[in-house]
Order: sequence, then C-alpha cells, then structure tokens
Amino acid sequence: MADNPSRDLRQTMRDPAAFEVFYRRHTERVSRFVARRMTDPHTVDDLTTEVFLAAIDTAATYRPDRGSEEAWLYGIARNVVASEQRRAAKELHKNARAAGRRTLDADDITRLEERIDAERAARPLLSAIAGLPGSLRAVAELVDVDGLSVADAAAALRIRVSTARVRLHRARRRLMADPAGRPESILEGSS
Repeated sequence: MADNPSRDLRQTMRDPAAFEVFYRRHTERVSRFVARRMTDPHTVDDLTTEVFLAAIDTAATYRPDRGSEEAWLYGIARNVVASEQRRAAKELHKNARAAGRRTLDADDITRLEERIDAERAARPLLSAIAGLPGSLRAVAELVDVDGLSVADAAAALRIRVSTARVRLHRARRRLMADPAGRPESILEGSS
C-alpha cells in the first residue's frame, strides 16, 4: 500500500486515528491560509473545517504525481474560500448570516483573532495582487503570500509548472511596474 500514496490518502481519510494525524499535520497552515483571506474568527474556523471535510469527500482525487498533499489541500482551500466569498457577497444584506454558526469559546475567539492579526502583514500584498487578472493573481497568492513552491502552486491550480512560472513572473512584473499599488516590504522578500 505504501506504493500508492493516493490509495493511502483515501485510507487515511477513512481511519479516524490516521485522519487525526493528517489533520494535525496540516491544520495550522490551512488555518493561516484562511485567516489571510477572512477577518471573522468564526468564518476562519468554519472554513478550515470545511477544507478538511472536503478533503475527506474528495480524497480519491488526490494525485501525488501532481503535487504534495499540502498543495492538494491548498487547492481545496482556495475553492472553499472562493465559495465563501461568493456566498457572502450574495448574503451581504441579510441578517441571517450568523445563524447556525457553532459557538466558539473565548479561547477559540482569542486564538483566531491573534491569527488574523498575525496575518495582517500579508493583506497589503493581497490587496495589490487583487488588481491582477485571475490567473496571475492565483499563482502570486499561493507563492508570494502563502509560501508554496511554484511546483506546489501549479499542482494546487492544476496547471503545468512552466505555466505557473510564467504567470508568477508576469504578476511580479506588473506589481513592480505599479509603484502606487506596490507593497515594497512584502514584495521585496518574494523576489
């Protein structure tokens, strides 16, 4: 079974003890990914949970030849966050948005608020990147903000590594050409 990582991952998702190890190995990075994009601690907690529920449901889609487990999870996380952003845009004027959320205790809220504050430094870069076309923005976010390798970003986006490199180069060139929107302190470290 060790010869087939895809099969191993499917089995991991079915075995509660193995899943707990998988969850503990990846939950902090996934939660940080979500915290960079969301400002509500409840939403960060809910979306992090949704990423892992989606991973359980879609474990059969994992292809180790296309990237690491982490890259696969980032791909799922991007979809979960995008889905939430679309949902929130539709629900913006409705008060029922908070209904049905599980109650977080004070420690959970404090921890998530600290995580959101810790990820605040990445927001200027995310704002600058937001002006890029979607295909360039996606690669730049995963590499320059989330710290994935170009190969893992390509895997998360389901594109070729060479395509990801070209898109990242174009994204960085556009960001550097726009001094008004360029977050110097963050972008310098990503070159």
